[in-house]
Amino acid sequence: MRSLIDILDLSVQELDGLTDTALDIIDHPEKYARACEGKKLATLFFEPSTRTRLSFEAAMYELGGHVIGFSEAASSSASKGESVADTAKIVSCYADIIAMRHPRDGAALVAALNASIPVINGGDGGHCHPTQTLADLLTIRREMGRFDHLTIGVCGDLKYGRTVHSLVGAMSRYEGTRFVLISPEELRMPDYVLRAMDEQGIPYTETADLDGAIPQLDILYMTRIQRERFADPAQYERLKDSYVLTPALMAGAKADMAVLHPLPRVNEIAVAVDADPRAAYFRQALNGKYMRMALILKLLDAAKDPAPQASLPADGPSGWRCHNRRCICQTEQELPQTFYRAGDGVVRCAWCDAVAERE
Repeated sequence: MRSLIDILDLSVQELDGLTDTALDIIDHPEKYARACEGKKLATLFFEPSTRTRLSFEAAMYELGGHVIGFSEAASSSASKGESVADTAKIVSCYADIIAMRHPRDGAALVAALNASIPVINGGDGGHCHPTQTLADLLTIRREMGRFDHLTIGVCGDLKYGRTVHSLVGAMSRYEGTRFVLISPEELRMPDYVLRAMDEQGIPYTETADLDGAIPQLDILYMTRIQRERFADPAQYERLKDSYVLTPALMAGAKADMAVLHPLPRVNEIAVAVDADPRAAYFRQALNGKYMRMALILKLLDAAKDPAPQASLPADGPSGWRCHNRRCICQTEQELPQTFYRAGDGVVRCAWCDAVAERE
C-alpha cells in the first residue's frame, strides 16, 4: 500500500505531477468536487495542530469526501496505552486513508507498516513533515515560477525543524539549488542532513548572520524556535528570539525574494512584514490545502494496487542501538531495533534515521 512518510518517497517527476494537479485544482475546482465521494479520511493527530489538520480536513471535504478522527492523544485510545501499530490496524477498518501527526520520530512509518490503507505523515516529531514540503514547493513554483537555480536561506531552528529537513531533501534534487543555513550554533543543521548534501554535491554555507545573508537570497524560509522540542527550558529562553525578521531587514533583500514560514510564528517575523508583497506565508498555508488534495487523489488511486510499499531493511546490521530519546522505538518496546547502513557508511535507525551507537 503506497504511503507518504518522507518527501524522498516521491520522485522529482511525482513532485512535479502533484504540483501540476494542484494548479489544475486551483484553476478548475469543479472538476474535483466529487472526486472522493464515498471516501473517508481519518485524521489521527496525537499532538496539537491547526494548519495541518484543518488543511487535510478542508482538502477532503472539497474533494467531496468525509473526515473522521481525533485532534489530540487524550481523546484517543493512546491515552489507555494503545500502540501506534494497533491504532493503525483499527482505523484501517473504518477509513480509506489516514493523515497522522505524532510527537515521536518514526511513528508514521510504524503506522504505514501496520495499516491496510495509505498513511500520510503529517509530521512525526522532529523527523519529517512531507506535506508541509509539498505546500512549500507549490508556493515556490507560484512565487518564483521555477524550482531550479534558486538560493534558499533557511533560518532559525535547523536542528529540530522537520519542515527544514524535508525542504532541503526535496529542493536538493533540482539543478542549481544553493542553501544558506542560518542558525545559532546550538540549533545548526544536523550532521546527517549536511552529510547528505555533501554526498550530492549541493553547495551550502552556514552562518549565524541573517542580516548579512539576506541580500543573496531568492527564498527566505523562516522557522520558529520550538519550545516543545527543548528538554532544557533555560536553553529555549536563551535562544527563542535569536532572529526577528523586520521591515528594516527586508529593505536589504531582493525585490522579488519570497518569505516562507510553516507557521505558527511567535516572534520571528514582525507583524509589520505581513504587508510586504514578498511575505508569502499565508499564501503558503492555502497552497498546502491544494497540494494535500492532489496527494489524497494520488494515494487513493495508488491504493487500487494492494502491493505493500513501506518496509524495513531485511538484513540490517546488528550490534547497534538507537539512543534517540524521541524515537518511537523508545516508547513502543515491541518494535525491533532495526538499522540500515547509509550511503556514507553510517549506521542509522530505520525508524528515525538517527545515527546508531554500538551496543
